Amino acid sequence: MTDAAAPRTPSRGSLGTVAPQPLRVEPAEVDRNRLAVIVNPSAGHGRAMRMLDGVRAELARWARDVRVTPTRDLAHADDLAAAATAQGRVVVALGGDGLAGAVAGGVARCGGVLAVLPGGRGNDFVRGLGLPRDPCRVAAGLAHARERRVDLPEVGGRPFLGIASVGYDSDVQVIANRTRFLRGQQVYTYAALRALAAWRPARFTVTVDDLAPRDLVGWTVAAANSAYYGGGMRFAPGADIADGLLDVLLISRTSRLTFLALFPRVFSGRHVDTRHVRVLRARRVRIEADRPFAVYADGDPLASLPAEIVVRPGALRLLVPVIPAS
Repeated sequence: MTDAAAPRTPSRGSLGTVAPQPLRVEPAEVDRNRLAVIVNPSAGHGRAMRMLDGVRAELARWARDVRVTPTRDLAHADDLAAAATAQGRVVVALGGDGLAGAVAGGVARCGGVLAVLPGGRGNDFVRGLGLPRDPCRVAAGLAHARERRVDLPEVGGRPFLGIASVGYDSDVQVIANRTRFLRGQQVYTYAALRALAAWRPARFTVTVDDLAPRDLVGWTVAAANSAYYGGGMRFAPGADIADGLLDVLLISRTSRLTFLALFPRVFSGRHVDTRHVRVLRARRVRIEADRPFAVYADGDPLASLPAEIVVRPGALRLLVPVIPAS
């Protein structure tokens, strides 16, 4: 692989013949006035629980039946989502991006409907929808929400909504998840700088759809369904949650000094215009490396290398709120 950036939108013919199929699930009968709020008590260092009473009050203004259930872990969240859908309820995830992805899996599998409220630290999926960070305002906006079909990616069979990445990003996430004294974007900026000192380039083998494997020596390989990660970094500015494709970002080797000089560009998305970043589009990507890494998606370790990431086009029914003027 060369370091030169590829054209932003390759032809559809370059995607190969591999085409993951949408989940073939009949839409469930769901009553928008009956809600199941699944909340992660530890999200945002307790932010979700602090906001819960206000969120419940906003939802109760327009929904006749609001049930709230705390979740123990991601697997439990998936089970709760499936059970709520079977009861004909809209599932409302109140927590971080990791909770939203886990809940999305259970909802999509059962043909249900999902709404996402920003109760975590990063809230990048909600940010990508153009929604505010205040979960009460988003909850109020659900009263007049529109339903949209969006894609659902999986890594190693586990669903996520935003960006799955591996390599340097894996080291960054380990530090970020251990950090307690910072919030939001500051956490990930701090973790990125901390991880930089110990980083050494990795050799990745990346297979996109049914094309020949390519080698990359560098920093990170990522597969993006939406644009943001890391509490506001616009890492995949061209990603679209409803185009049936992943944006695959390959970050090639640079010096630490060059990395530091380019790092601020990730907040605007201009890093993809440099020769060190290549963006491909795919329905499926397989990633291997010369040393062990965990694949992180939306803040959680979901798989270990080697791993395959696929996208299920239109698999998820998503409610997008209409936000009233403040």
